[in-house]
Amino acid sequence: MSRKYFGTDGIRGRVGDFPITPDFMLKLGWAAGMAFRKQGKCRILIGKDTRISGYMFESALEAGLAAAGADVQLLGPMPTPAIAYLTRTFQADAGIVISASHNPHDDNGIKFFSSQGTKLPDDVELMIEALLDQPMTVVESAKIGKASRINDASGRYIEFCKSSVPTNTSFAGLKIVIDCAHGAAYKVAPSVFRELGAEVSVLSAQPDGLNINDGCGSTHMGALQAEVVARQADLGIAFDGDADRVLMVDHTGTLVDGDELLFIIARDLHERGKLQGGVVGTLMSNLGLELALADLAIPFVRAKVGDRYVIAELLARDWQLGGEGSGHLVCFQHTTTGDAIIAALQVLMALKRRGQGLAEARQGMQKCPQVLVNVRFAGGVDPLEHVAVQAASARVTEQMAGRGRVLLRKSGTEPLVRVMVEGDDEGQVRGYADELAKVVAEVCA
Repeated sequence: MSRKYFGTDGIRGRVGDFPITPDFMLKLGWAAGMAFRKQGKCRILIGKDTRISGYMFESALEAGLAAAGADVQLLGPMPTPAIAYLTRTFQADAGIVISASHNPHDDNGIKFFSSQGTKLPDDVELMIEALLDQPMTVVESAKIGKASRINDASGRYIEFCKSSVPTNTSFAGLKIVIDCAHGAAYKVAPSVFRELGAEVSVLSAQPDGLNINDGCGSTHMGALQAEVVARQADLGIAFDGDADRVLMVDHTGTLVDGDELLFIIARDLHERGKLQGGVVGTLMSNLGLELALADLAIPFVRAKVGDRYVIAELLARDWQLGGEGSGHLVCFQHTTTGDAIIAALQVLMALKRRGQGLAEARQGMQKCPQVLVNVRFAGGVDPLEHVAVQAASARVTEQMAGRGRVLLRKSGTEPLVRVMVEGDDEGQVRGYADELAKVVAEVCA
């Protein structure tokens, strides 16, 4: 069945535009409460990031859940992975995250976690969607849900993050800069690294409801790069608004992306005999990651773009490590979803074990030049199904002889065909990308 409201990562959109409206959130809370009820009662945690609309949607969800007879426990601003963890440890029936991740403040969204701290199964999402199309009812007065606040949520999550590295681990002598994106990690992230002994400078940790992801965080790395160099820090760590993505900066101010961080973690696990199976990337993962892992005889497979698909592939293969170049890294040996703080800690531990800085450690993987060209089309015939496009793609793939690859895909949000080519030689890659884009454009004309 196709979904009416749920996308690949919950329900997201512009605040005030349906379905990101208070009345819809009221109904969504009720539908979720009805879906998760067991023996007439259930308990659901709600957390959020720092965007101003979170107050409004938190109240609406709370009212809808209470109308369905669900008890609500409020966490306040917390990283998305923290809500997954706390849902599991409090043995709640579900967790709700109010966040639009790396988007600006005028977007928002809703994500759900199961009682195990994992993405919701398809059948539960479909059940919630079916209930949204039914009239809203209210349980009898004596069965209306209650709301309370969990006051020690931050402390619990900080200790959980610290437990992902060996007991007595100390990062004393490590000088780092952290960019919290004025988002959900603004309190907990600095505490985690300071409590483990690092000298921490903090950027973008003064949320006002409007400045989340605004020129800061993992989508805007310039300020962090400059600050690392100015402070002569060992490295910088950037989170996005809900702290499920992490990117880093080495001591020279050079960006280190999710593919490179994934390689550093994978190599460390492999060298210690702790890597279960292989690594899952996506269709957009840099070819350099695949080649570097192959040199270590580490299996690598690609999932569709999106952490939902990375996680599904990990579960299907019983592997533990995967991620995306955007910095959404999944370390199943420690947690149930992508967690930026825990992933960052695994990178720091890998550096500590090797006695290397980030700049040196990333040299084990050489990123391949990657060129992306967008071609607009008007709809109608699918250009990717056209024989000329398929023939051109096959010809370029053959010419690169295993040292490059082609990816043609339609955008999920715009009428664009994305033509991506990567390989060893940047000039050659650009030429191939332009050649393919020209063929696609001729078909679309």
